[in-house]
Amino acid sequence: MNKEKLLTPNTQHPAPILVTGANGQLGLTIQELYAGNSAFNFMFTSKSELDITSKIDVEAFFEKHKFDYCINCAAYTNVEQAEKTPELANKINAEAVKNLAEACKESNTTLIHISTDYVFDGEKKEPYTIEDMPNPINEYGKSKLLGEQYIEEILSNHFIIRTSWLYSKKYGKNFYRTILELAKTKRELTITTDQIGCPTNTESLVNYLIKLIINSNRAFGIYHFCDDKIMTWHDFAEHILSENKLINTTRLVKGSKYVTFAKRPKFSVLSNK
Repeated sequence: MNKEKLLTPNTQHPAPILVTGANGQLGLTIQELYAGNSAFNFMFTSKSELDITSKIDVEAFFEKHKFDYCINCAAYTNVEQAEKTPELANKINAEAVKNLAEACKESNTTLIHISTDYVFDGEKKEPYTIEDMPNPINEYGKSKLLGEQYIEEILSNHFIIRTSWLYSKKYGKNFYRTILELAKTKRELTITTDQIGCPTNTESLVNYLIKLIINSNRAFGIYHFCDDKIMTWHDFAEHILSENKLINTTRLVKGSKYVTFAKRPKFSVLSNK
């Protein structure tokens, strides 16, 4: 994937932008691509600097600092563990989001929140649009949908960006990096073919988020964004190995059964239109 040219807004007074969850793959990608650009005024916070699950901490932080935008990259993304500890998933993906939405409303800050294709059940046979009714089938998806609903109830100035199969080649624990790690020690990998989505590079998503800001988009609401290649996890694994010249050293086996505690959507392709 080609890296887009860094965007530069034409302004002498860059908008102050808060980025939560700054140590995750998306937050780190924002830092790599844009933190050094003087046209942007970012404040990056990890949990140790701002615990968004604490309403008191969030209120105090927003009283001390003024932001035009808050990009919420913080999320609980362990789909399997969410089935066993749904209260933790809800605490981070819903209640913490509610805290941010309330603080953003009070301070007139626009919230840009990252959501997921997992708010859908995967029964549709064509890409999901923003008009489609969410129907999550696992606790992770339910917690993310509840976060969306809190935002819509509380805050008018918001962008909810649903994305699909997010990965970074450099940061975090994700499918792309996991396949490369496994290829170092295993000669054969069995990867499922019974789930279809659109792997989305964090760089693509970050550039999309930045465009929202520099274009001063005021058409608030829910948006879908993903890269344009529809594939199974097996297809994606094949692409990863080929891209890293490992296709001849690690054999891929198609698997129709994926042993998982959480139910997962079989088809979760998002329509960007």
